[in-house]
Amino acid sequence: MTGIVSDSTAVQYHIGVSRAMLRGARYVLLPGDPDRVEPIASCLDRATELARHREYRSALGYVDDTPVLVMSTGIGSPSTGIAVEELARLGVTHFLRLGTTGAIQPHIALGDLIISEGAVRLEGTSGHYAPVEYPAVASLSLTQKLVEAALHHNFSYQTGICCSSDSFWPGQERYDSFSGYVQRRFQGSLDEWQHLGVLNFEMETSALFTIARTFGLHAASLCGVIALRTQSESVQEGVYAQVKERLALVARETVKRHAALGAR
Repeated sequence: MTGIVSDSTAVQYHIGVSRAMLRGARYVLLPGDPDRVEPIASCLDRATELARHREYRSALGYVDDTPVLVMSTGIGSPSTGIAVEELARLGVTHFLRLGTTGAIQPHIALGDLIISEGAVRLEGTSGHYAPVEYPAVASLSLTQKLVEAALHHNFSYQTGICCSSDSFWPGQERYDSFSGYVQRRFQGSLDEWQHLGVLNFEMETSALFTIARTFGLHAASLCGVIALRTQSESVQEGVYAQVKERLALVARETVKRHAALGAR
């Protein structure tokens, strides 16, 4: 595969890790928040912290004998794109986003997991890799294992399309920003996405899917619902902790099942 660095000790500029530090890891779990790296890594075996540079905090653990990297991406598609670029150079081939999200469909409940089959590219980063007509779609084999893992743990889940926005407020049609102003092109957009069957808003998945696909790599996305945009913006007590635990458990089981397939 072209693009993999030949010097295994060379530390990548942004993420602060080298190929040697990954010990052959081909799977990476990608939360946004650096503070979620440690609890996710604690669900792996023999986990140790590797580095912390900018928004990129990393730890290495194992699922049985399979090395698994956990690395935060920060918020949004630009920093996610940097993580994918530099991890790909280190030989990582399977990318699993673990995030929190606000659901926009009334049938979705707090604590549900959303497994994205594809994403609306309402962000700019993916456009630097592929034209707007190029779809942002998940890896089928990795996504199938996400579904199996959610079923294994008996967690309620939904599958479908997410919308990845570059902004938290106007792009997701939130009016509680500093100015309270939402551009005309976004006014009514939440209702439109609802009618088109989009399940949720978040900020990273479409870039992850697009970049990984253009690189010939594999990506999937798992988000836990912490807010119901159809009702309110508030996060109820206990939901966030519940979602974090579910994400980690499903991620571990997904890697276990997918690694058993061999490299594909």
